[in-house]
Amino acid sequence: MYKQQLIINNILIILLILVFIISISCGSFNISFIDFLKGNLDQLHNNILVDIRLPRVILASLVGASLSLSGACLQGLFRNPLADPGLIGVSSGAALGVALAIVLGGDFIPKIFTPYILPIAAVIGSAIVIIILFYITKGFGYVGMIYMLLAGIAINAFAGVGIGFLTYISDDSELRSLTFWSMGSFGGNTWELIIPASIVILTTIIWSLKTSRKLDLIQLGEAEAQRLGVNIKKLRFNVIISSAIIVGVSVSLAGIIGFIGLIIPHLIRILGGVNHNFLLKGSILAGALIMILSDLISRTIIMPAELPVGLITSAIGSPFFLWLIFKIRNI
Repeated sequence: MYKQQLIINNILIILLILVFIISISCGSFNISFIDFLKGNLDQLHNNILVDIRLPRVILASLVGASLSLSGACLQGLFRNPLADPGLIGVSSGAALGVALAIVLGGDFIPKIFTPYILPIAAVIGSAIVIIILFYITKGFGYVGMIYMLLAGIAINAFAGVGIGFLTYISDDSELRSLTFWSMGSFGGNTWELIIPASIVILTTIIWSLKTSRKLDLIQLGEAEAQRLGVNIKKLRFNVIISSAIIVGVSVSLAGIIGFIGLIIPHLIRILGGVNHNFLLKGSILAGALIMILSDLISRTIIMPAELPVGLITSAIGSPFFLWLIFKIRNI
């Protein structure tokens, strides 16, 4: 099994590198990556690749890795195969935090903090939702899946009402910012935002990977895991905070992108098993791969126009979600 998992991860790494190169090369302008490495590009094509496509593809890979890792960690913590940042309302909580910051934050936030207020607001919003979900489902065991989904529906509805109200009271400038952000896109991001976001996301990913063994043990039940030396409260804190940070930062920069946190961990389990050391690493690689592909499709399928990337991930994830429901029903 270990050799199989190692082969799968190596294949994912190779595919990720290939898709990364293809994605920065293709678009409205086809740019040769080989010419870029040789320094043979003219100034226009070099600027397009370095200042537009490269930060966009890097952000797509980070967001995909973040959402899929968060989904894998939440599924392990809740022992629930349907735990997903979008489905259970975590992404909506982050979105409501961003909407509040866009519409109401301008009058209270010093200019120096303006570039970073959206990620901070999103992290706070997602953390509140995860804490609420944990206390709602605490003590229900596997049956907690039903309560989690019901809570997710309620949270998504509440967040939708909040975002709708904020949209209604916003002025023209705030409305444009809110609309552009809510469509879900990796365009418009600059190195000034990508670099600090990358540091935060990568640091949190490394922190999350350390929980893999404990997530394996908690599948035996909280009492058994505690008997084997797992500090349950500390594990909950680590997973909740890390998920809130990476989902919050991702949502603040790219908008709401659904189903990645749900489908990727399941695909990795099908391919290589349930061991969390493999599952978390595989989810990171596969999430980045699928998100880069989704972004490439979104900006090339109807060139020169661009589809919201959330439409692409939903088109991929919805059929998989229906298949998952039928599979669980037949267990």
